[in-house]
Amino acid sequence: MDRAALLGLSRLCALWAALLALFPCGAQGNWMWLGIASFGVPEKLGCANLPLNSRQKELCKRKPYLLPSIGEGARLGIQECRSQFRHERWNCLVTAAPPGTSPLFGYELSSGTKETAFIYAVMAAGLVHSVTRSCSAGNMTECSCDTSLQSGGSASEGWHWGGCSDDVQYGMWFSRKFLDLPVRNSTGKESKVLLAMNLHNNEAGRQAVAKLMSVDCRCHGVSGSCAVKTCWKTMSSFEKIGHLLKDKYENSVQISDKIKRKMRRRDKDQRKIPIRKDDLLYVNKSPNYCVEDKKLGIPGTQGRECNRTSEGADGCNLLCCGRGYNTHVVRHVERCECKFIWCCYVRCRRCESMTDVHTCK
Repeated sequence: MDRAALLGLSRLCALWAALLALFPCGAQGNWMWLGIASFGVPEKLGCANLPLNSRQKELCKRKPYLLPSIGEGARLGIQECRSQFRHERWNCLVTAAPPGTSPLFGYELSSGTKETAFIYAVMAAGLVHSVTRSCSAGNMTECSCDTSLQSGGSASEGWHWGGCSDDVQYGMWFSRKFLDLPVRNSTGKESKVLLAMNLHNNEAGRQAVAKLMSVDCRCHGVSGSCAVKTCWKTMSSFEKIGHLLKDKYENSVQISDKIKRKMRRRDKDQRKIPIRKDDLLYVNKSPNYCVEDKKLGIPGTQGRECNRTSEGADGCNLLCCGRGYNTHVVRHVERCECKFIWCCYVRCRRCESMTDVHTCK
């Protein structure tokens, strides 16, 4: 093995050791798989050397061709979480957490808050989306397009099912198999409540993918007359799914911290209102994200950039939690007014601009 290969291997081992130090055992070990997003080509390492729990490793050994989709699902979920909350007090910070807490998302992964609910939902949805997309692309042997719609449609209306419909049912099946830990495997009353909540939010994320399935059609006919159409079902963009889950987060339901026969709303006067499959559920109220809490790994909003003219979550008033903000001028230098000179180079001017940047006190 040459020197470059040895260096690459040592770096990979160091990364793997760092990831192992971040992932605790127990119920949260079900989420060690998020570490796959840190590996460039996880399938080359093999199932035994990846951050998976024993149940996931067994599934991985039976279906190793799904490893790229698992890594892509983790990346999709993390990226969308950060995008949806980039202007909020909690901005879905992905970082190494203090000892004794959960990895990547830190305290929020096990806190039972609205933030926990969103994380579980968006990660389960990301896995559905990536696996389903891989099936449709023909990268799998046991799944491809959804054939249940073939030869259907409406002849009188001039359209029929065809093309390659996304087989979202397979993606949902795999997401359940890979992520859902049975409630009976938990210990203690609190962990049972949190596990039941997390299982529900996993499913809510999957339901969001299924709910936003849309129909695409292609016209056939002389000169594009669209006398006949071939239609198929396709998933929405993951950004659209993220927006739906963010709306569910804003309207999430607080549940009782005690499970009797089933989960119930915390407010007694609302318990007759059924909990829907696509609701996001939480047990505990969110902490104060305005100020730093090193114990919980909360950085606070001091130093965050804000928008002085916005009345929304990114506005200096809300993001800075009433503490006020500092303003400083940033100088930008860039090439501008570029022209192609014959022959053969480009001549540009050097342009400068000054911008006010506001950061929370």
